[in-house]
Amino acid sequence: MVVSCLSFVSLYGSFLRRSLTASGLSAQSIQVDDYTTIHFWGPKPEPKPKPLSSPTHQRKSSLVLLHGFGPHGVWQWRQQVSFLAPHFDLYIPDLVFFGESTTKSSERSEIFQATAIGKLMENIGVNKYTVVGTSYGGFVAYRMAEMWPERVEKVVIASSGVNMKPKDNGELLKRANVGKIEELMLPETAVQLRTLMRLTVSTRVYVPDFFLNDFIDKLYCENRKEKMELLKGLALGKHDPPNISPLPQKVLIIWGDQDNIFLLDMAKELKEILGNNASLEVMKNASHVPQLEQAKNFNRILYNFLCVS
Repeated sequence: MVVSCLSFVSLYGSFLRRSLTASGLSAQSIQVDDYTTIHFWGPKPEPKPKPLSSPTHQRKSSLVLLHGFGPHGVWQWRQQVSFLAPHFDLYIPDLVFFGESTTKSSERSEIFQATAIGKLMENIGVNKYTVVGTSYGGFVAYRMAEMWPERVEKVVIASSGVNMKPKDNGELLKRANVGKIEELMLPETAVQLRTLMRLTVSTRVYVPDFFLNDFIDKLYCENRKEKMELLKGLALGKHDPPNISPLPQKVLIIWGDQDNIFLLDMAKELKEILGNNASLEVMKNASHVPQLEQAKNFNRILYNFLCVS
């Protein structure tokens, strides 16, 4: 009876919210246009200075963390927040139809997602920033850098096959032994979620069904129809060769050597496509979520790129 009533996912969600608050962030929502509202965690809004008061302190460089297809932002970047918060003004948005971000628009492409986050940053008065995207968030990060080279200073693409081709999707379905991409990316059963975990995490750990079902209920059931439309609405991945080009910004590509969603060969090809401004860091003994599996090493690589290179 205790197991059926107790939600470990809800408890951990509460812990995450307290952790972000302790790092100086607050939950906020902004209507970025007539159709779309974006929920995000960011620096607490500063009160307007009183007349004759001393100038407010200079803000740190801004960093936008974009999550992948799955649990929304703070779940996927939880181990980066406390490390990065002292050095950057962090913005962790929920992409549209994840968490509390929503839209009445019929648009579903990653270009639409990028436009929404770009409008968010404009609305809150942040004109220069670096974008870091993992998996699906990497698609959005690439589009933001492409659309606004004057705003986006650096780009980090982690575990994200923005250079994917139509055949790559079919090969992924074979590795997962499923017939449709939504069976993998939007699991409805514990068995399906275990398949996703097998492909995204290098360490094999048994997780009981009741926990997996709780995870599905709390983090995968919301906006399921719209998320299926997002998968079908991707503009990237529909051409061979890939319809992408080099970016003017410095780009860091981070990849796990055991990634079974986007294979390591894709990372090497992506580096060649993006040209001389791109560098590749391969993390050993990591799969599709190196920021969670090897957070300390991931944070070191990220910090060196952002602050040293």
